[in-house]
Amino acid sequence: MRFAWVGFHGEGVPALEALLDAGANIAGVLTLRPDLAAKKSGGADYFPICARRGVPLHYIDNINGPEALRVLTLLRPDVVFVIGWHQIVRPDALKLAAVGMIGAHASMLPKNRGSAPVNWAIIRGERETGNSLIWLAPEVDAGDLIDQTPIPIAPTDTCATVYQHVADTTREMLLRLLPRLLAGERPGTPQQETGEPVLHRRRPADGLVNWSGSGEQVYDFIRALTRPYPGAFSALDGHVWKIWQAALSPDTRNGHTPGQVIGPVLSPQNDANGQLVACGSGSVVLLEVEADDGTVLSGTALSSQPWAGKQWAHD
Repeated sequence: MRFAWVGFHGEGVPALEALLDAGANIAGVLTLRPDLAAKKSGGADYFPICARRGVPLHYIDNINGPEALRVLTLLRPDVVFVIGWHQIVRPDALKLAAVGMIGAHASMLPKNRGSAPVNWAIIRGERETGNSLIWLAPEVDAGDLIDQTPIPIAPTDTCATVYQHVADTTREMLLRLLPRLLAGERPGTPQQETGEPVLHRRRPADGLVNWSGSGEQVYDFIRALTRPYPGAFSALDGHVWKIWQAALSPDTRNGHTPGQVIGPVLSPQNDANGQLVACGSGSVVLLEVEADDGTVLSGTALSSQPWAGKQWAHD
C-alpha cells in the first residue's frame, strides 16, 4: 500500500516518524513552502526528516492547487494522511487517493468542528478536549470517525501543552490504524449531526484582552493564545504589549476597575514575580509580557515596573 503525507505543523512530526519506523511506505511528503510556513503558528521543518529517511519532499502553497494535484497524481497514493494542515481539501484533491484521505481534528467530533479547536476549548474554560481520526470529506470535519482519544485540559495547561497531547495521540491512533489499512480494512463510523455551529477561524487581532471578564476568563484567554500562537495583547501607556504568561489570583479587586494594575507581586522565586491586574471579578498576575519593540519583561524586571495604579486599555 502506498501512502503520502500532507502537513506543515509540528503536531504531525511524531506521527510521521512513527509510521516510517513501522515500515509504512510513504511515497512522498507535501509541505508548505517555507516563506508561507513562516507566517503560520506552530510550523515544523519537514526537510530533516525526509532527508534522513530518503522520502521525497514537495513544497506547495495550496493542497488544492495545480502543483499539489500534479504531485499527488504522480505519487498514486492509496491513502493520504493530512495531519497538521490549514486548508480544506477539496474534491479534486480528495479523489486522488484511491482509498481515501485521513485527517486528525483536535476535538471529540462532532463537538468543536472547525478552526482552532484547542484554543477555543481553553478560552471557553472547557476541561476536556480530544483528538479524532477521520476520513476526510468535502464538508468541514464531517467525515466518518476512525478513532478517538479524550484529552483532559488541566488548569495549568496551555495551547502548547495540549497540542503536545494531540500530537502524541495522533501518533498512537495512526499506529493502531496502520495494520488495519495494510489488511485492506477501511474502518469508519458516520458522525451524528448535532447542529452545533462550526468554530470560526481565529486571527491575531482576536487576541485583544477583555479585562471585564472574570479572572478565570482572562487567565484562560492568555494561556489559550500563548506561544506558538500570536498571543493575547493589550495596551498600557499607549504601547501594545503581548501577554505570554499569567497566573490566576483570588478576588483582590477592592474597588479597582477592570484592567487597573493593583501593584507588583514579589517572590524570592524570580519567575513568580509579576504585576497584579484587576479583572471584572478576581485578578490575574502577569508573569511575562513583550513590548511592541520586542522587549520581554519577566521576573523582577517586570515586578519592578512602576505600573501600580495604571490602566490597561479597557472598553
